[in-house]
Amino acid sequence: MIHLLRIAKASSLMNPGKGREETMSKNKPTNIRWRILGILVLASFISYTLRYNMSAAAPVMMADLGLTEIQWGWILAAFMIGYTLFQLPGGILGDRFGPRRVLATIAVLWALFTAATAFIPSTIFASTGVILASLMFVRFLVGAVHAPVYPATSPAIVHWFPIGGWALPNGLSSTGLNLGVAASAPLLVWSIVEFGWRISFLFLSPLGLFLAAFWWWYARDYPEEHRSVNEEEIELIQAGRTNGPRVDDQPEPIHWRELLRNRDVRWLTVSYFCMNYTFYVVFSWFFYFLVEVRQFSMTDAGFVTSAQWIAGGAGAAISGWGCDKLCRRIGLRWGCRLPLIIGGTFSAMCLIGGIIHPNPTVAVALMVACFFFNQAMEPPYWTTSMAIGGKHSGAVGGAMNTGGNAVGIFNAILVPWAALTFGWTFAIASAAIFSLIAAALILLVRPDRQMAQ
Repeated sequence: MIHLLRIAKASSLMNPGKGREETMSKNKPTNIRWRILGILVLASFISYTLRYNMSAAAPVMMADLGLTEIQWGWILAAFMIGYTLFQLPGGILGDRFGPRRVLATIAVLWALFTAATAFIPSTIFASTGVILASLMFVRFLVGAVHAPVYPATSPAIVHWFPIGGWALPNGLSSTGLNLGVAASAPLLVWSIVEFGWRISFLFLSPLGLFLAAFWWWYARDYPEEHRSVNEEEIELIQAGRTNGPRVDDQPEPIHWRELLRNRDVRWLTVSYFCMNYTFYVVFSWFFYFLVEVRQFSMTDAGFVTSAQWIAGGAGAAISGWGCDKLCRRIGLRWGCRLPLIIGGTFSAMCLIGGIIHPNPTVAVALMVACFFFNQAMEPPYWTTSMAIGGKHSGAVGGAMNTGGNAVGIFNAILVPWAALTFGWTFAIASAAIFSLIAAALILLVRPDRQMAQ
């Protein structure tokens, strides 16, 4: 026996790394799931970079194409209609065909339709009506192909991360969204000033092709399909799924009527509708409010807007981490509810304070904090949709996001009317009411009650 121990010891001395490598490969899970998440965050970043280009190019395009502000509003509405209508179909496609095929396909289409915008005819070759119709058609298509990005991300996170570990990936995906807007603004303005708006669209479009190629090359729908994933990582991901769907379960197609019959899906969608009202107030109107009402310079308003988006990214990441901790400690029901109640309440309080406070510095700080808490609500919302949806997480996420983006159309009509009738202070502050309603409605949703699979 002693002789055998000496032989083993001598062997370990001659090969000091061998035993450690075998032990690590046997006991330590690989981290391929985090690399998959890194590409999903990149997808979110690129999606919002390609979406924001119209906002940055608006003044130049309107002047060049002879469009009025009202006509430009129709163009923006065309995007929102396409984006809203294709949320649910995008989620169903993500469940049916897998996130690998769906995300790769739509990323290619992002590139094609972004480039197509550069070929809208000028006033030399077409009438204003033709230009307007062409832009509305292209922007509708752009909205339609961007719609599936988050619903199709949901099944990828469900497949690649263990139960109780979905909020942080969702939070980091939302961080990519926020940083995409914050980072793209100066790049877009520079390219438009230097080369013109048409070249700027062509300049950005290859980002979609790069994402499609990278995602298709590295990603797989299931961990078992990826050659670099070891058994320990698969076991980690599968932990706790004894009574729930395993990641290799193939979902049956689901009809939209089944989603609408589910009480939790309905209330989740309405709650997300209310939360996103605040998001669209910031996205569509806050810059204008700072310049026209608060009398900020364009430069100062730009810095405040960027700070707000960066704060939103931080809020999403921190909330995702905290939500996962809560879900593991107290369960899905209150682990998801508490961050939403806190986020909605504090978002409303900061918004009211920022609108009415006379000191510009304090007002700006409160408005930045408002968006921090607003975006902190994203991870628990998407985690709730995944928990309720199970194998149909993409479809439930698509239904929820349909409500969340339909409010963008509603917001575009209500905010100017409220500003004209009651003033801009009331129009912006009205978002606080929606934040509080969102926080209250989440009490009607049971994240721990999975729909029929």
